[in-house]
Amino acid sequence: MKICVLPGDGIGPEIIAEAVRVLKALDLGIEMEEAMLGGCAVDATGSPYPDATQKLAQAADAVLLGAVGGPQWDNNPREQRPERGLLGIRKQLGLFANLRPAILYPELANASTLKPEVVAGLDILIVRELTGDIYFGQPRGIETRNGERFGFNTMHYTESEIRRILRVAFEAARKRNRKVCSVDKMNVLECTQLWRDVAIETGREHPDVELSHMLVDNAAMQLVKNPKQFDVMVTGNMFGDILSDEASMLTGSIGMLPSASLDANNKGLYEPSHGSAPDIAGKGVANPLATILSAAMMLRYTFADEAAAGRIEGAVKKVLAQGFRTGDIYEPGMTKVGTREMGDAVLAAL
Repeated sequence: MKICVLPGDGIGPEIIAEAVRVLKALDLGIEMEEAMLGGCAVDATGSPYPDATQKLAQAADAVLLGAVGGPQWDNNPREQRPERGLLGIRKQLGLFANLRPAILYPELANASTLKPEVVAGLDILIVRELTGDIYFGQPRGIETRNGERFGFNTMHYTESEIRRILRVAFEAARKRNRKVCSVDKMNVLECTQLWRDVAIETGREHPDVELSHMLVDNAAMQLVKNPKQFDVMVTGNMFGDILSDEASMLTGSIGMLPSASLDANNKGLYEPSHGSAPDIAGKGVANPLATILSAAMMLRYTFADEAAAGRIEGAVKKVLAQGFRTGDIYEPGMTKVGTREMGDAVLAAL
């Protein structure tokens, strides 16, 4: 098992260090090699996704990523912004399916901004298409038309791109509560009318799974109003980007949520759902649990080691039950710890 480790920027190196410690403690014979992605790579090589990183990522079985970005690169030319490295690795590796679970641990019910009775027992999986849509569509750009600046982007999907992500969602639902909600904006966008048409066709291939449809604006409202109605939500790149971040905050902290981005053969890039948090970088206070749980997802999806994945997740649950909390999930009466101490607690629980 070969893993390409990309610490990235901001708090990335701190949280990745704890996930690596956990993986090593499992003694699974995993080979890990580090490389650069994002702003650190721009500073060192001029490129957010250098050739050396590309080669290592392609040769590895899986990629474990911290986070990329920071204000110091905001004024760089677009091709030298850290996020271009993230888009580049997704595209090159064909990582079309992003899986983001939003699970509320019972111990963190009070950390959510919603009433405990609204979110208690929450367990949603958001499946987001990752390599198409308006983020990658051409033509795009900013130019001058009729004497003023004009910005434009293109949203498009092929039938095959829609069908393959829907099949991922249906297969995931078969292992859960057998419900899929497909999210679109078919009343306005022809592109997503096609999405709904293909969803209906794909649903017929999975008669054992209940399929429903929801417009994205209503879906955003329902996630706050009644989130437990959802099992698996599936949607396009832009809508998924927004809805998955919204869902993450139902759990009290985005610092708790892992994610997986998979290709057709379950090779994946695994990263926490949160960003690089430059305001707390280097202070040793970041929550490493989302990254540790991302490592568990890696063991489950890429390496098909359910036992090892379960060990990590069980250790995280135990640590929370013991009352350990980083600042983002802290409440009075709990034991406040830093990044390293939280990693120590998970290792002890293992």
